[in-house]
Amino acid sequence: MTRPTAVASGTFKIGGEIEVNRLGFGAMRVVGPRAWGEPDDREEALRTLRRVPELGVNFVDTADCYGPYISEDLIRETLHPYSGMLIATKGGLCRWKAGGAAPLGRPPYLRQCVAMSLRRLGLDRIDLWQLHRVDPTVSNDEQFGVIRDMRNEGLIRHIGLSQAGVAAIEAAMRFFPVATVQNRFNLSDRKTEEVLDYCTANGIGFIPWAPLAAGELTKPGSPLDDIAKKLSATATQSHWPGF
Repeated sequence: MTRPTAVASGTFKIGGEIEVNRLGFGAMRVVGPRAWGEPDDREEALRTLRRVPELGVNFVDTADCYGPYISEDLIRETLHPYSGMLIATKGGLCRWKAGGAAPLGRPPYLRQCVAMSLRRLGLDRIDLWQLHRVDPTVSNDEQFGVIRDMRNEGLIRHIGLSQAGVAAIEAAMRFFPVATVQNRFNLSDRKTEEVLDYCTANGIGFIPWAPLAAGELTKPGSPLDDIAKKLSATATQSHWPGF
C-alpha cells in the first residue's frame, strides 16, 4: 500500500507566488527541550530533517530563537541548498533560557536577526521571514518600517507575523503586504479563529502552530484518536494542519 505524503494535503501559494504543500514541518522540536540547547539525540534530529523532503514536505518553518540558532544550523547541514523547498524563519523574539523569551523589535536587532539567519541558512534572500512577536514597546513606524526597508533591499521576499491579532495585521499592512500569519490553533484551542477568518477572506496564509496540541490531541483515548479509529486511520492522518 502506498503511504500518503504531504502532496495529498494540497497546495497554497505564499504571497500568491511560492507554491508549497499545505502540510509543512515546524522545526522547533529538533532542538533541546523547551526550545533550548542541542537536541538530546542529534543524529535522530538530523534523520528527521532528512526525511522531510522524502515525505513531500517542501515548507519548513523555523526561527532564530530555536536553540537559539541551532535549528537553523541543523536545517542548513541537512537540507541545503533547499532544492524545491521554502525555508521560512522568524526573528524578533529573544530567548535567554529554556522556555524564556521576550519580544525585541528594535530596528538594529531585527536587522541583526535577518543578517544572521541569512548567514546560518546559507541564503542570499529569505523567501518568508516572519516577525516572531510584535513588540508592544516599539512603535510600528520603527519595527514595521525596518522590515519594509529590508524587503525593499532584497533581503526578504515575503513577510509574515506570528501570534498576531487582526489589529496588528492591519497595522503591518500599512507598511508591507502580510503574506502569512502564524498563530497557535488546533481543535482544542481556537482562540484566534477570528484571525483565521480574516486571513481566509484576505488571501493570507494561516500557519497553525501546535496543530496537534503538542501531542495531547493524538494520545490514546483523545477525541481525535476516537475519530481516527472510526476512519481506520491514525490520529495524525485525521488532522491535516497547514495553510
